[in-house]
Amino acid sequence: MSSAWLLPEHIADVLPAEARRIEELRRQWLDLARAYGFEMVMPPLLEHLESLLSGTGRALDLRTFKLVDQLSGRTLGLRADTTPQVARIDAHLLNREGVTRLCYCGPVLHTRPAGLHATREPLQLGVELFGHAGLEADLEIIELALDGLQAAKLSGLMLDLGDARVVRSVLAGVTLDTMALTELVAALTAKDGSTVRQIARDCPAATRDGLAALLDLYGGDEVLAEARKRLPARAPINAALDDLAWLSGHIRQAYPDVRVGFDLSDMSGYAYYSGTRFAVYGHGSPNVLVRGGRYDEVGAVFGRNRPAVGCSLDLKNLASVAGSVPPHAAVRAPWGEDPGLRAAVRALRTQGETVVCMLPGHADQTEEFNCDRALCEVDGQWVLRAL
Repeated sequence: MSSAWLLPEHIADVLPAEARRIEELRRQWLDLARAYGFEMVMPPLLEHLESLLSGTGRALDLRTFKLVDQLSGRTLGLRADTTPQVARIDAHLLNREGVTRLCYCGPVLHTRPAGLHATREPLQLGVELFGHAGLEADLEIIELALDGLQAAKLSGLMLDLGDARVVRSVLAGVTLDTMALTELVAALTAKDGSTVRQIARDCPAATRDGLAALLDLYGGDEVLAEARKRLPARAPINAALDDLAWLSGHIRQAYPDVRVGFDLSDMSGYAYYSGTRFAVYGHGSPNVLVRGGRYDEVGAVFGRNRPAVGCSLDLKNLASVAGSVPPHAAVRAPWGEDPGLRAAVRALRTQGETVVCMLPGHADQTEEFNCDRALCEVDGQWVLRAL
């Protein structure tokens, strides 16, 4: 018989030190988003399943916890991704003309972990920009992501760029069932040549050649030049390569310390992305820190198919690799009933200071705080003294 206090697999409590770091990152990123002009929204954790999964594909369906609503009898879902919810808010609740910038932060739940050590309850933070089809919006989202990671003291950042139009154009005119397409996309992303050749064996020669070329098209700037030589000369592919060159040029100019690379066969998030996509990695971290891109079709199912680009990250994952922050400076104070002491403590807290009162019998138990000053009585007055 298992212990009642044990949590489900890949679900964990967040203890004080980690919680403090996560909260600091949350405030940092949301303040940064506001500095860019993004407004915060708070979608519900629970929605009708058909709304939650509209236009998202089979992968998100498999990751979504489902339950029956005791009030209506309808099937509900616990969100596994917040992006469709924000698209619904933009389309139905705000319904603004022109550009809308929205940000959010909240937990999502996954039926299965994304990796061996991944949590099934990520704390997802994201930014979404609706209403502008130009690359200026894509660049703004990438710059916000890089600014946030640098503010979190991440070094050795690597920006990986791609574009969903490349693979889609190579597959243009080819009919594959949903399962075969899903397997092909996964094989392309994993650079599994044997599986790609097996699935594409009945495709036209031009398609097979294009898919074979895609498996090699990852690396530095040479990738774009090589792609122009080896991929079909189709307008969407040429446009995608031009866009990637434009974005990489601006990023390199603004962020000379960030390495920029390309992976034209990586289709992570295939059901979402309609154009440019990106992922950011950090030094010493095998996991993606931030993932995003353009997904202009995400609002179509809500009756408003307009341009959209955004990115998201798991703050729990980011906190595990971000630079450490020293404990918050605080004031140590004795507990007492003296009116002067109690007034001094209130005054310090009003000024923004953290004051930790030592309750009777528990001296020096401050754990998460660096008490570098103490509130002391001197000649009947309560004053601060350095420790």
